[in-house]
Amino acid sequence: MQRTTPLIFLLDNTTHVYYIMYVHTYIYQYTQLSLWAGGMSMNKKIDFPLLSIIILTASLICYAQQKETLLRGNAQEEAKQFIQLLINGDFTDAVKNFDATMRGALPPAKLQDAWESLNIYVGSFKRQISVRTEKFQQYDIAFVTCEFERATLDAKVVFDSTRQISGLFFVPSQSTPKLEVPASPVKDTLREKEVLVGTGEWAVHGTVSLPKGPGHFPAIVLVHGSGPQDRDETIGPNKPFRDLADGLVSKGIAVLRYEKRTKEHANQFSSMKDSITVKEETIEDALLAASLLRKVERIDPKKVFVLGHSLGGMLIPRIGTLDSNVAGLIILAGASRPMEDIILEQMSYIFSLDGTISESEKTQLSKIKLQVARVKDRTLSTAMPSIDLPLSIPAKYWLDLRGYNPPEVARNLKQPMLILQGERDYQVTMEDLAGWRKYLSSKPNVEFKTYPRLNHLFIEGEGKSTPKEYNVEGHVAEIVIDDIAGWIKKQ
Repeated sequence: MQRTTPLIFLLDNTTHVYYIMYVHTYIYQYTQLSLWAGGMSMNKKIDFPLLSIIILTASLICYAQQKETLLRGNAQEEAKQFIQLLINGDFTDAVKNFDATMRGALPPAKLQDAWESLNIYVGSFKRQISVRTEKFQQYDIAFVTCEFERATLDAKVVFDSTRQISGLFFVPSQSTPKLEVPASPVKDTLREKEVLVGTGEWAVHGTVSLPKGPGHFPAIVLVHGSGPQDRDETIGPNKPFRDLADGLVSKGIAVLRYEKRTKEHANQFSSMKDSITVKEETIEDALLAASLLRKVERIDPKKVFVLGHSLGGMLIPRIGTLDSNVAGLIILAGASRPMEDIILEQMSYIFSLDGTISESEKTQLSKIKLQVARVKDRTLSTAMPSIDLPLSIPAKYWLDLRGYNPPEVARNLKQPMLILQGERDYQVTMEDLAGWRKYLSSKPNVEFKTYPRLNHLFIEGEGKSTPKEYNVEGHVAEIVIDDIAGWIKKQ
């Protein structure tokens, strides 16, 4: 079976893939480092407020059923020892217990590069906190909770039935109980309907939330940021899309939210890693969702709107161009600048949060600057290895976005637009809002609103926004929901 070479993806929202897949790294809000080779089907979702890194080291391979010989206690100890080898920089010994596929795809030098890449985004390792195990088919999975400078992650070490490591992931820590989101005070107004967006192999599950009454209601499709996100756009204990759905339906507006294709079909997308663009990642399902919503009973088909957050916001002009029947377009924290520039800006911001930029961080920034320069090089082609580009996102993804100026495209759209921006957002900033204003402020059907205390998730906070803020439970500000609902009803 074909093998793949290691890739690193930094996704969006704050970023951000997969599996991606590829996300919009300009938003760093999710983080998963996935070094894996194995035949199990596992959740690839990463919901961490910083960025989404994935190192895909091998294609899925078929395993014959083998007699289980590994005790969970051994898995715990061996996983702790493995992580300690990474901490010590002993990558040669670390790979000795890899299975054949992992050894071939992730030799010591590439494992070292992967570990150092992780440290770029979450800071230096501080300590191992705890370890626990789970069973999945013939695999023993040990979760070693590790505290880094800027995040607490679970190192998910997967052992096959022969005691060898067949998979490695770094995911948001689940070692402490998840915060329970309080029951929505507007649930008595909700009527939720499960739907499928699209047909065939790429169909994704979604939820239509309907207000009480006979209709016909205006309705809105919610389009995610990058990364393998669920229908609630879950980020730590926060669920921005569920907040929007609950709030808008209480004001008489129906809402469709859905699983992102790169989450629901993560395994299938792993085989497409070099050919995916934002079309497959985001745009196709947004168009299908809008088409579906027009056919739902009690919804006014002439009043279907589309809202994009983060990566989804950046792509709203493309969506509006492809579907002229959309009644209006809403952008929440959508970038107006090239993605590669925002990646560099975000990393500089994160490195400067402690007041200084270390020599190691300066070296890392120099490496990112070189990768950004390659993206901008007019000779860039799909022959360029992913490892030489920002976040190891393949060249085709970058080439698809080359020359795309979201505000310039939006200037030619006839649909009304509402553009919202949190002033505390460090991922998509007020500079991006200035880009939208430059091209659209003269259009009478475009409105802008900013919110001094809101971050990238449109949740209130104080002071300088940081990645840690996304680990604190909050809800989309009521004023944002009021502004969206009021604008829709005016159209």
